[in-house]
Amino acid sequence: MLIDGLVNPSDLHEDAVFSIEGHPNNTTDEHLILLYRLGFRRISLGIQDFDKKVQVVINRIQSYRSVERVTRKARQIGYQSINYDLIYGLPLQTLTGLGKTIQSVLRLKPDRIAFYSYAHVPWIKPGQRKYTEEELPSAEMKRSLYELGRAKLIAGGYSEIGMDHFALKTDSLYHAQLNGQLHRNFMGYTEQFSTVLIGLGVSSISDCWTAFAQNIKNVEEYMSVVSKGELPVTKGHILNDTDLVIRKHILNLMCRGYTSWKKPEEMHEKVDEGIKRMKWLAQDGLVMLSDHDVRITPYGKRFLRNICMAFDARLWASQPSTQLFSLAD
Repeated sequence: MLIDGLVNPSDLHEDAVFSIEGHPNNTTDEHLILLYRLGFRRISLGIQDFDKKVQVVINRIQSYRSVERVTRKARQIGYQSINYDLIYGLPLQTLTGLGKTIQSVLRLKPDRIAFYSYAHVPWIKPGQRKYTEEELPSAEMKRSLYELGRAKLIAGGYSEIGMDHFALKTDSLYHAQLNGQLHRNFMGYTEQFSTVLIGLGVSSISDCWTAFAQNIKNVEEYMSVVSKGELPVTKGHILNDTDLVIRKHILNLMCRGYTSWKKPEEMHEKVDEGIKRMKWLAQDGLVMLSDHDVRITPYGKRFLRNICMAFDARLWASQPSTQLFSLAD
């Protein structure tokens, strides 16, 4: 009923793609078959890490066998793309453990892999209070974990896609990057550009290109507002002209590894400030900077988030410190 309610009153684009995120422990064969009949062709599985010690402390326990079962069944049914979410920097995570996790993933060969950095925010996610900062990898170890994972994925046949993502050369995300059609929104990378992202449900974020809006995070409050026929929006931001120019440059860097300011509408005093910060990154070999453009070097791909931060005018206005470049680790 939920899918019918969303789809039936609408005119679907001929290239429309449906994707589902599932948990390996409770995604059944029946789920996969029904969703496929409804038009779903992609599935994403949150794995994080196969190391049992790590799984216990983060309360995310699923076996390799359960992931293998869902993966094989999805392929048997006809799903065209399977994604795994992995995380580096988790509590109790080690180079040996992550190495074994990557090897297990490579055996199953998902089409896409999101390799995210762990963010420790216990004031937002109370579940993270089950462990302490002492159990987290040091900054140096976290960098080593990333480099290990990245190297193994590339050696395993995956291509780096923008920031945090890897894909096989048979996947549409790889071809989108190759053809200059790659786009990024709150949900990650996609091969389809759209100025609209509609977030449904608790805490979801919507984007209409000139504004962002986030729904209420509390389930009971959300349901109460929706039952009254009101929009459950709790906060948002309307982008000004400066935001839109900055956004374009950051998206160019994230999706194409390149941006330019040759046209008057591509230039702004805040862009100029970002260009000056880029000079520090150029000295470190992360970017190639000219009078009219900047291009990320092969080595700089590892620091794409940090490079984009140089253009983030609002971030620098709130915390004007060169140490900001290190916060993305």
